[in-house]
Amino acid sequence: MTDLPVLRLRPKSKPQAIRHGFPWVFADEAVLDRRSRNIPVGGFAVLEDAERKPLGLVTVNTASKIVGRVMDADPEAVIDGDWLRAKLARALQMRERLYDAPFYRLVHAEADGLPGLVIDRFGDAAVIQPNAAWADRMAQDLADALMQVTGVATVILNGQGRARGLEGLEERMEVLRGDAPAEPVAVPMNGAIYLADLMGGQKTGLFFDQRPNQAFAQRLAKGATVLDIFSHVGGFGLAALAAGATHATCIDGSAAALDLAKGGAGRMGAEGRLDTIQSDAFKAMEQLAAEGRRFDVVVCDPPAFAPSKLALEAGLRAYERVAKLAAPLVAPGGYLGLCSCSHAADLTAFRNVSARGIGRGGRRSVLIHTGQAGPDHPMLPQLAETGYLKALFFRLD
Repeated sequence: MTDLPVLRLRPKSKPQAIRHGFPWVFADEAVLDRRSRNIPVGGFAVLEDAERKPLGLVTVNTASKIVGRVMDADPEAVIDGDWLRAKLARALQMRERLYDAPFYRLVHAEADGLPGLVIDRFGDAAVIQPNAAWADRMAQDLADALMQVTGVATVILNGQGRARGLEGLEERMEVLRGDAPAEPVAVPMNGAIYLADLMGGQKTGLFFDQRPNQAFAQRLAKGATVLDIFSHVGGFGLAALAAGATHATCIDGSAAALDLAKGGAGRMGAEGRLDTIQSDAFKAMEQLAAEGRRFDVVVCDPPAFAPSKLALEAGLRAYERVAKLAAPLVAPGGYLGLCSCSHAADLTAFRNVSARGIGRGGRRSVLIHTGQAGPDHPMLPQLAETGYLKALFFRLD
């Protein structure tokens, strides 16, 4: 028998959801008495239903709206180095089957059985984002397990972002093992070369989730002029150049990100086919329209305008505005890609506002492709939040 403390569900909660794989316990579903509140932040407890039947092992954070995250269906499980190595080995096995080169999301939080933890791999370096208290507390153990399972030489902890604030965690940036890369890491993907700044870039330095959507865009890009709006380090623009686009223009508000896009194009020998515009994307689209500019393929991959349900209405309006401003920039018979990484905006809502925005932009369209994140970002069917990325490609009149 385990000697762990207990977190118990309230009588009116629905334990069958946990039994069927839902990984979270919300604050209003648990009995939060003196004993449960004394469980250390990021500590572990046995989760019981209202009849005191064990449901599994959870990590606890009573300072969060998600007070319990399921770590293991076995209430007797021990979360130690062996447990971490087994989880990482299972995650690695699938990625090595999917990809020829070691550049991918290695751990996608709950969907890989490591709640609140993201790990992206960049060759012999890995960046971990511990967005749950248990992972932050066990960061050193995670680094050791990661090196033992994958053989990476460098492990960087990137403890920044909105998710950590929701857990009550402070921001931190730390090299846990090895040395910080002296320069951006070259990442081959879809025939393009991207430069990822692992210490100073956005999130972990590169977005692997758009890989299949960039591959689809490549099928439209051969011999085409391409506009990549909210480009970051050139995600869609460099992919298009690798596929034979005659020219690509990247728009982003970050000069540092655009410098990395230029560097990637240089590594590909395509610097002469890339232009960059540092600007607010909305202003840039208005300016290009005023100049009468048109492109064969336009792709918009903005940040999460609707990161929560409270922000949903405003976020959907922003996505509609993106579509409205982007549509006039597409040449007749050309293609428009619109993306959303907001989990609060489901596919139907995003598709509706995108179509409405295109119409308000004076264009007619047909939807030719719907995409999602790549398989290194697996979806947990019981948790809609893991299916956050949506990509819609339209052909415009």
